[in-house]
Amino acid sequence: MNGAGPLAGTTVVDLTRALAGPYATMMLADAGAEVIKVERPGKGDDSRGWGPPFVGEPGDEQSTYFLSVNRSKKSVVLDFKRVEDLEKLRSLIDRADVLVENFRPGVMEKLGLGEAELEGLNPRLVSLSITGFGEGGPEGHRPGFDQIVQGEGGLMSFTGPLGGPPTKVGVPIADILAGMFGAFGVAAALAERERSSRGQRVTASLLGGIVGIHTFQGTRWLIAGDVPEPGGNRHPTIAPYGAYECADGEINIAVGSEGLWRRFAPLVGIDPEDGRFATNGDRAARVDELERVMAPALGSASVDEWVERLDEAGVPAGRVRSLDEVYSSLQVQHLGLVDIVEHPTLGEIRLPGSPLSYARSGRRPAEAPPLLGQHNAEVFGDPT
Repeated sequence: MNGAGPLAGTTVVDLTRALAGPYATMMLADAGAEVIKVERPGKGDDSRGWGPPFVGEPGDEQSTYFLSVNRSKKSVVLDFKRVEDLEKLRSLIDRADVLVENFRPGVMEKLGLGEAELEGLNPRLVSLSITGFGEGGPEGHRPGFDQIVQGEGGLMSFTGPLGGPPTKVGVPIADILAGMFGAFGVAAALAERERSSRGQRVTASLLGGIVGIHTFQGTRWLIAGDVPEPGGNRHPTIAPYGAYECADGEINIAVGSEGLWRRFAPLVGIDPEDGRFATNGDRAARVDELERVMAPALGSASVDEWVERLDEAGVPAGRVRSLDEVYSSLQVQHLGLVDIVEHPTLGEIRLPGSPLSYARSGRRPAEAPPLLGQHNAEVFGDPT
């Protein structure tokens, strides 16, 4: 099994599209599961049409969005309006370990695949349903779009430049989080199945994912009654901790303890015992003044010089890199965070890789995202 991944031998029927569901099933595929992506005829997953950018020959373009979240899957095409195709779907589910869907509430029931029907068909099945606002309640009917939920879930309210306006995260984080929590839920349910020999239904939502990562920002309100606001690149409770201007760009510095403060302060010309900044509470309360005092020293040298100085002093710091710099990083390459795969029409392409590795079962070698319906013959024994 070495190199196959810990979920080798697990079959996943993937009825999802867009991002949250495909991200969940990609995580399962990365861990070794066989993921059979069921797509509609003609257009397939919505994200196949999302661009630009598109790559490939005219008439055969591929969406880089789709390519980003569908590696190591098989694609089959089924038309749920056809009785024979619904029977093919049922046969897949009958032999599967996991079913993942992100339909609107009620769609699975209309297909004759509600919770009771699925349990009757396959009692060992673990099913995951991902919705926008969760099931039931006054807003369970609402469609889930990432930016809508970033706003509704409060994330935008404390993200953005100091003082606002509220700003979305640079990736569809609500979708990604729902997928990640969903994949974790599937893994947990598969582990429980080893004891009970029964599957169960798992639910996740975009709203739940956003609330689930509020952490200390959530308890600022729930416990302390403090409503967070956008703080730019500053940490809301630790100082100095953020992004600072050097002579030729920005550097991130994290002075997360009193020991680090005593090493950092002399580098920027501050006495670490200065009564204005002696404790983290003092520094956080006077952060504007602190940053003014730090600015001349930081602005006197380049980012590279400051990274070297801070590294020598044992103070955490780092560059603010563009993506081209990230993917050329020797550390990113060392960790195997870029997968090189052979695509059926694009040839060799590079994809962001899984961040996980497994000491005994190994990491499954990545495969290219599939063409629409590429695996119908392999899965069903027919070409369509």
